[in-house]
Amino acid sequence: MLALLALVASPVRGDVPADALAKARAALAKADGIAAEAPLRSALRSGANADLVRAELGEALLLQGDRRAAREVLYGGNFVAQSAARGWQVRGRLELAEGRYVEAGQAFDNSLKIKADSGSLWGDIARLRFAGGEQAQAIEAADRAVKLNPKDPRALELRGLLIREQFGLFAALPWFEAGLRVASDDVGLLGEYAATLGDMGQYKAMLVVCRKLTEVDPGNVRALYLQAVLAARSGQTSLARKILLQTGTVLRDMPAALLLNGILEYRAGNTNLAVGHFDRLLRMQPENLQARMLLTRALQRQGLNQQAAETAQGWAERGDAAPYLLTITGKAHVALGRKAEGVALFERADEVGNNGPEVLPPGQPLGVLALTYADAPNLAGNAVPYIRGLLDAGDDAAAVMAAERLQRANPGAAEAWLLAGDARLLSGDNLGALDRYGRGASIRFNLPTLQRIDYAMRQLGRGEQANAMVARYLRQNPGNPQAMKLLSFGRQSLGNEVGAQRLEAVLRARGLRNPS
Repeated sequence: MLALLALVASPVRGDVPADALAKARAALAKADGIAAEAPLRSALRSGANADLVRAELGEALLLQGDRRAAREVLYGGNFVAQSAARGWQVRGRLELAEGRYVEAGQAFDNSLKIKADSGSLWGDIARLRFAGGEQAQAIEAADRAVKLNPKDPRALELRGLLIREQFGLFAALPWFEAGLRVASDDVGLLGEYAATLGDMGQYKAMLVVCRKLTEVDPGNVRALYLQAVLAARSGQTSLARKILLQTGTVLRDMPAALLLNGILEYRAGNTNLAVGHFDRLLRMQPENLQARMLLTRALQRQGLNQQAAETAQGWAERGDAAPYLLTITGKAHVALGRKAEGVALFERADEVGNNGPEVLPPGQPLGVLALTYADAPNLAGNAVPYIRGLLDAGDDAAAVMAAERLQRANPGAAEAWLLAGDARLLSGDNLGALDRYGRGASIRFNLPTLQRIDYAMRQLGRGEQANAMVARYLRQNPGNPQAMKLLSFGRQSLGNEVGAQRLEAVLRARGLRNPS
């Protein structure tokens, strides 16, 4: 607090022309960092005191993506009283962008002490909380941001994003549409609106929005990516590759783009390139099952059956292994002359059922994990591997205790509730698991949450309730293939063959089931 008071009370010499600040702030309101920087630099060259423009200049540089220069400006001196709240907020944005959550929180707190009724500040606080896994607290902050400034495009966009995570795609649309009524040319809103329409399967509407986005922002990478996805889904592989090439190297580290690139190269017959994309994605996300299956398939197609079998090793042995992974792994074993192992995998792939979760291998000895856990038991990075190790060792009671402790330390994180549910489920407490899953779903109702609740309900003999819940999820997320498969199995298990066959027909039409 003393540092804050000293900063605000810092002496100021060398006034800034009023029109320079007015022009800069008007440009910042439009998120135009280049236009904002020019009058501020001019004022500095004329002898203006740097502290008078520090907050605005730092924001202008941050908007341009020049974090290094923004840091030099924002930490190169003090803020004056008139711009201290803005300066601390921009510092917080910089720290948040670089993943320094503690420093971001401290900066936002300082801004909050000066101006507690700033809608944009509460929006930034919501982003920080969401990035830190505090989804429930993020929702509260986003609500406050919208109430303070109901016509702020950024606040409406953020609320739409959180609603999409919390309830589903359909529920998010009104928020994006409300934002676009206020700012019809807003790039962020157009991008999220287009992506949500695409995820819902409304491809014609998505294309209209993408075209609008490219009019507003020619060469917009997200618009190009979404159009590439649309071309890929309609079977236009060459067109999709051509569109994706226009994005250059901007998306080279984006997991979804790596996945799309790999699929397109595989379709085009460039299996070696597909292997490269899938392998890189799997190194980035070792637990990405889809990437593992696609890499296994690409390796097997290249005749690299040993590498294919090694890629699937451990995952194909799990009781909840996907049938497709079992099938391609079985083919690799047969090609290697291990026919008995291949046939066993084929037989498992033919078994129809709803398998529950299994413990992922902890990766390190339990004793090592325990030492790390003891240092900081409330950190997910320490707790999750330790809990996996306990479950793998059969110590269910200790695993439940550790998972519940993590959940109590992170009550606003949906993932903490899911982990507590997993621990109870694997210890045989289906009712306790369902309770934890339900609490997690009230914060973030996504596909992993749906699959867990569905399994727990069926274990408790609540098949009809499970089907109704999956159907509600599909109303919010139309056409989701995993949910459709889940509902198909659920209907079949209750004897509703007609309902199951309707879903299977849709899945086959999309190439997601083998023709019968």
